[in-house]
Order: sequence, then structure tokens, then C-alpha cells
Amino acid sequence: MDAVDLGVNLFVALFALVDPIGNIPIFAAATAGAGMRQRLSVAGLICLFAAAFLAFFFFTGLGLLQFFGISLAAFRIAGGILLLLLGLDMTRGDFLKSFADNDTDSDPADVRGYARRRFQRLVVPFAMPLMIGPGAISTIIIQAGEASKIGYQGQVAGMVAIVAACIATFLCFALTGPISRMLGEIGMSIIVRVLGLILCALAIQFILLGLSEAIPGMISGAVTTPYPEGGH
Repeated sequence: MDAVDLGVNLFVALFALVDPIGNIPIFAAATAGAGMRQRLSVAGLICLFAAAFLAFFFFTGLGLLQFFGISLAAFRIAGGILLLLLGLDMTRGDFLKSFADNDTDSDPADVRGYARRRFQRLVVPFAMPLMIGPGAISTIIIQAGEASKIGYQGQVAGMVAIVAACIATFLCFALTGPISRMLGEIGMSIIVRVLGLILCALAIQFILLGLSEAIPGMISGAVTTPYPEGGH
């Protein structure tokens, strides 16, 4: 694998794992009633945080896990449990209301203040672990190992992929207004519930994969890797 392959693979994986399109309904609920500049400011802060957080793990993630004596298998299991709880919450009818913007007296001209308040509310659990979950962090750590084998070019390619994925996420969130109007409240609620079900399944997959790594032979490979490359 060369630097270009690593960058392309990492970008595609991050975009799929961060899933900005699937998270649009939640972002729309969290910024309902906000002006365009306010919404873009919130999206910008969230994406800057995501880029900084992913870059931090790209350069230090594996070392941190080793420092604390945490195996990647344990990290997968813990992250899977956290994602499972979040996925169960998303299947509830009132999940979007928990992100709703109750700041009805907000001044449309107060862009910075609104963005700061919304960002503080959305860092957890929206930015983490919904956008940046164990899948994204695990992918970053694994690809960081591959980048170290390539050298400087691999590290540059990894950072370019992270920045590109966050820019693509920002662009998706910038289109929240038209998309939310097209889907309507019912459509957004349906998407969030389906996303919650998928997230639960993904969480179980992380847990099973972590258990299979921690206890070899405990779980069939057909369960941890149901669709192997080239299989049917």
C-alpha cells in the first residue's frame, strides 16, 4: 500500500463511519430555528473538533492505548457497549427532542454565542460517540500503523484524508436546511430510528469482534466477518 491508497481508503472509511448524511436529522433538530450563519458556525466548530480529535488519535492513539495498557479488543468492546446504548436511545420516539434547541430567545445576529452554546451541548453525545465512535477511532489507529510503515508521505496522506472527510461532513451539514424541509419531521424521525437500529447492529458487531480477538476461537469467524472479501 502506498500513500495515495492509504489516503483514499482512510477518507472513504471515515466518511462512512462519521456518516454525516445519516446524522443530518439530528443536526437539524439540534439547530432548529437557527439562522444560516448560526448553523454553519455550529457545523464548523463540530467539524474542527472532529478533525483535531481524529488527528490526535492518528498520531498518539496507539501509544495512548499502550500507555494505559488497553488492548484494541477491550477498546472495541467498550466502544461497542457505548454505541449500543446510544443506538437504543435513538430508537425512542423522543430522541430528537433531547437534541432540540430550547434557546428560543436566541438573537439571530448572535452567531458566536449561539455556536458556542450549541457546540457545548453537542460535543457529547453527537460529536462523540455518534460521529466519532469506536469504529472511526479504531480505523484511525490501525491506519496510523500503516502510515508509519510508509513514512512521512503516509502521515501526510492520513492527515489529508482526515481534513477531507471533515470538510465533506461540513458540506453535508451546510445542506441541513433544504434536506430537513424535504424530509419533514416524520421523515427525519424515521431516518433516525433506522439509523439507531443500524447503530445497535454495528455496536454488537464491534463487541463480537472484540470478544473474538480477546478470546480466540470463542466466536465463529462467520459472525465476526460475515462478508469476507470475495465471498458471497
